[in-house]
Amino acid sequence: MRLFRSRGRDDAGQNTRSPLAQATALYKAGRYAEAEAEARAVAAARSRPRDDVFAPLALGMAALATGAQGRHAEACAGYDALLPVFGRIYGAEHPLTLKLRSDRAQTLSALSRHAECEAECAAVARAATRGTAPEMPLIAAAARNGQVYALTAQGRHAEGEALARETLAAHRIPDRLTLVLRLGLARSLNGQARHDEALAEAERADELRRSLPDEECRPETGAVELAVATALLGLGRGTEAHTRAAAAHDACLAAFGPDHRRTVEARTLLDRIDGA
Repeated sequence: MRLFRSRGRDDAGQNTRSPLAQATALYKAGRYAEAEAEARAVAAARSRPRDDVFAPLALGMAALATGAQGRHAEACAGYDALLPVFGRIYGAEHPLTLKLRSDRAQTLSALSRHAECEAECAAVARAATRGTAPEMPLIAAAARNGQVYALTAQGRHAEGEALARETLAAHRIPDRLTLVLRLGLARSLNGQARHDEALAEAERADELRRSLPDEECRPETGAVELAVATALLGLGRGTEAHTRAAAAHDACLAAFGPDHRRTVEARTLLDRIDGA
């Protein structure tokens, strides 16, 4: 689902180019600080009238770009402020509102608020399942992916595995969502010390990643390497694990900065390998 596409029309009734086109392009290119600045500029320029739809959409993109730079608490605060605005403009169960809730929920996990993330992702998935808009199945699957992450983060790995497999069975498209669901499955298998299976899943995810456009996979930078490194460490292949974890850390540091949750996770794994 393209959250930040234009929904407006000009006076002649023709589709207009979205004011967020430049910010979207910057985000897809991994230029998150520039995307944030551009989105905030759009929001400021369109803050009047009160019901201009692009102002809250721009602030939603700014929150997304803020989180991509590792400023998770700030991103969460941005989502918190936007939720009532989206509810007022679009309605509580509109696809845009549900997508915003899903993005916010997954930011909660970055702040280690995993139980809250789990509950909110489950609620979003239920609401999306009730909806009829064409975006709803993708929103539901994305929310379940967030739920998988939250379950494994709470040590409930068997539940995470079951939900990941169920969601993968229903979502058979070779896209970024399948990639992250496979990585969630690998995480749950690693958590159960089923490292051979986890490594096989991570390798499937890597094969899929190589088949997708770079801009589609950019938000998952370092994730495959982390899953592989964790499995290799569990299999006693420490030198290989260190190489993969170091590659993940370097890639995440360059893409997201030192405070992003995946950069921190890679650093923690490196420390664990060095201490083994």
